[in-house]
Amino acid sequence: MTMTQQIITIAMVVLGTALTRFLPFLLFPAGKPTPKYIQYLGKVLPSAVFGLLIVYCLKNVSPLTGSHGIPELISLLLVIALHLWKRQMLISIAGGTICYMLLVQFLF
Repeated sequence: MTMTQQIITIAMVVLGTALTRFLPFLLFPAGKPTPKYIQYLGKVLPSAVFGLLIVYCLKNVSPLTGSHGIPELISLLLVIALHLWKRQMLISIAGGTICYMLLVQFLF
């Protein structure tokens, strides 16, 4: 890339980052109530993301080959247990990922 292209690229990245950071505060100021559809999305999107992650992570698991999905099942059960215990999505996802990586690297 030329120097001009690099400057334009950096400027676009800065602009995109600033826009995504400040736009919610401009669209939904503190003095006004949050619209109902935004509140609805705030309630349903975390569960939808969790469901999407489950489908994506388990789409290629075959119970008829290899370890028969045992590491995946153990990690999935850990994710469920962590989520029921702590109710923190990041802790659940990180715990399941770490468990799966350890199982695959050292046991299976």
